[in-house]
Amino acid sequence: MKEYQVVIYQEGLWSSLLFGQAKVDPERFAGFLNDYASDGWRVVTMERESRRMLLFSRREAFLVVMERDRR
Repeated sequence: MKEYQVVIYQEGLWSSLLFGQAKVDPERFAGFLNDYASDGWRVVTMERESRRMLLFSRREAFLVVMERDRR
């Protein structure tokens, strides 16, 4: 039997405020995924989106669906 988890990964608020738009840092995102993988999670699907923040800035985010064997 499997269990599922949905998480949202996005860069911090400060880079969006300072630069007007925040892109996901690939190294930090890989670290985020590796942390979940070390707990037995694997990515099933992922979707990139751009989220509006306040009135004038946007930040990139990933909606990640993960699964693992139920413990």
